[in-house]
Amino acid sequence: MPRPFRLMLRPAAAVLAAAAVLPIASAPIAAQTAASAPAPAAFTLAPLPYAPDALEPVIDATTMRIHHGKHHQAYVDNLNKAVAADPALAGLPLETLAARAGTLPAAVRNNAGGHWNHTFFWETMAPADKVGAISPQLAAAIEAQFGSLDAFKSAFRAAGTARFGSGWVWLIVGADGKLAITSTPNQDNPLMDVAEVKGTPILGNDVWEHAYYLKWQNRRADYLDGWWQVVDWDKVSARYGAATGGG
Repeated sequence: MPRPFRLMLRPAAAVLAAAAVLPIASAPIAAQTAASAPAPAAFTLAPLPYAPDALEPVIDATTMRIHHGKHHQAYVDNLNKAVAADPALAGLPLETLAARAGTLPAAVRNNAGGHWNHTFFWETMAPADKVGAISPQLAAAIEAQFGSLDAFKSAFRAAGTARFGSGWVWLIVGADGKLAITSTPNQDNPLMDVAEVKGTPILGNDVWEHAYYLKWQNRRADYLDGWWQVVDWDKVSARYGAATGGG
């Protein structure tokens, strides 16, 4: 082979050899891998703060597992889907979604409410031997507003049994700093712009049938009466203090 021809091939071979070891494909592959990875879910379901059977006999373990693991999980999953479908909602906290419920699609309103309400509900309760005591400040406010703790419980039960269909019953601190009992339909709550009575919830009970039917069947009033055994008054009192600036 003539020498000039060999001299022309040697640089070409060197270029090919160098190209073989350059990581020119690694960056695009990494970028493709990152782009194809699913985005983390905006909202997640926290574990129950106690064992599923910890609230027996008021709430049975089977109801707790279905209520938390099926119903609440469905609200979380559907909320993530609804938020992912609207880029304008990306990154908004749950409380903001609830506050703007009236301006948002029904899927966001219902599932944001369902997620917030149930998270609040689980944290409101504790095993009967760990429920704590009502604070003097909250006890005094209840007595001033309702006459007595027993009278308050009766009014709360009346509001819960009067809720037609599915919904929630709440004890709230209103804008005037006073306590009030209110009820909301479906998965609405008093934080929402659509609530008839607005305020800061400090206590709330789920009166959807799936919350109590396995244990109490159609006896919603009995469920509401029994529920006081597992209300964590330490938690409720702390919420009252935070809502009124009492610490």
